[in-house]
Amino acid sequence: MKNTMKLSLVSIAAVIGLTGCGLSPSTGTVPAVGPGKIQPVAGNSEKVEVTVTSKSFTEQLLLGKITVIALEAAGYDVTDLTNVPGSQPARQLLLSGDASLLWEYTGTAWLTYLGHEEPVDGEQAQWEAVKKDDIPNGIDWGKPAPLNNTYAMAMNEETAKRLGVTKLSELKNVDPKDLTFCVDPEFNSRRDGLTPMLEHYGIDRGAEVPESNIGLYDVGAIYQATADGACNFGEVFTTDGRIKALNLTVLEDDRKYFPSYNAAPAFNGEFLKKHPEVKDIMAKIAPLLTDEVLMELNYQVDVIGREPADVAFEWMVDQGLVSKP
Repeated sequence: MKNTMKLSLVSIAAVIGLTGCGLSPSTGTVPAVGPGKIQPVAGNSEKVEVTVTSKSFTEQLLLGKITVIALEAAGYDVTDLTNVPGSQPARQLLLSGDASLLWEYTGTAWLTYLGHEEPVDGEQAQWEAVKKDDIPNGIDWGKPAPLNNTYAMAMNEETAKRLGVTKLSELKNVDPKDLTFCVDPEFNSRRDGLTPMLEHYGIDRGAEVPESNIGLYDVGAIYQATADGACNFGEVFTTDGRIKALNLTVLEDDRKYFPSYNAAPAFNGEFLKKHPEVKDIMAKIAPLLTDEVLMELNYQVDVIGREPADVAFEWMVDQGLVSKP
């Protein structure tokens, strides 16, 4: 979701051009699969072709592989076009029809692709707004998953016990000397970043949070810095496996400051008109994809070092969605 950097038209064209050359993922093929709750689609004896794409970060690879496995179990002829570098090229594949579907994030679509300045309050309302606004672009959105890969603030175990806070609203009651933050430079300065977050929760940056209380780190370094106690509160993403690996505690965003970034299947509209049953298949999967599930799956890949396809397949078997042949 955070891979929202706009690439040049040349880069986008290069990715699209690769589709004709058999672009394949760098993360391995999926295991052979049998049916489970997902059964072969009636009348699909002609092996309908479907192309699944994803961006190149771990969570997207997992969602892409889950989709590839599901559609193979349903009897489709699946082209695995996961692991596309960047949000804009993956989106362009969907718009052009070179890809049939992509798991996308509602906040990314609303703010980056559709160009809105402010998010919509509420997860359901944000999804409904995205679905409506993307119709003219030929994109049809399926029902969202519970997983919401958005920003959050986290503490290490010692800090959580010492300060006893569980919600962002409780930061107002914390001694100012303990209001120390680890954030990346973008979040530190963006209009929906740290300063407005503090204001939203009644905390004055400058008076209650001096600049000396704010440490700037690369995104990947924040997790370890927070775990090591370099700050009391670190900027994290809610489904990142490092939260589990480092035993961090996420503070509840109880006044709903952060935008909703729920994942949902986005379909090329022309493809979906011909094969509406694919939306039903994704609807079997979406309700099972929670923050906790993706945190564990991300952990298996990023921390344990397993292949996304193997992790996705094992989870789907455990859920009874598919079976081992």
